[in-house]
Amino acid sequence: MLGALAAVAVIASELPSPASVPLACAAIVYGEWLARHESRRAVSEIVIPPGEAIATINGSPMQDLHVQWRGPLAFLHWCDDEGRHRYLQGWPDNLPQAERRELRLAMAARAPAHVPRSVAP
Repeated sequence: MLGALAAVAVIASELPSPASVPLACAAIVYGEWLARHESRRAVSEIVIPPGEAIATINGSPMQDLHVQWRGPLAFLHWCDDEGRHRYLQGWPDNLPQAERRELRLAMAARAPAHVPRSVAP
C-alpha cells in the first residue's frame, strides 16, 4: 500500500513526467518486493523471564534489554551475544493488544518498582 501511495505522491509532485513515471513505477515495484520479503520473515519467539535472568530471542541471549513505549508502539533494544545492537518494533499490526499487555507485564516483573536513593536522606 505504501508503494502505491509513494507512486501517487511522485506523480502529484512537480517532477517532470520523464522522471516521475519511472520513479513511480520503481516505488510500486519496490513496495511489492518489500511486502513479499517481510511476509516471508520468520516469527521470532521472545522469552522474558522475571528477575535478573537473561531474556532470549529464538534461543539467543538478549543482553541489556530495554523496551520503550510510545502509545501502542513497543521498541525493543538489546545487544546480541556478539555485542551488536539489535532492534525490534512492535506495531499494532504485528503485536496484538494481548501480546503488548504480556510484554508490559513481563518487563514490569524485571524492573524494580523504584530506584533506590544514592545518598542518605
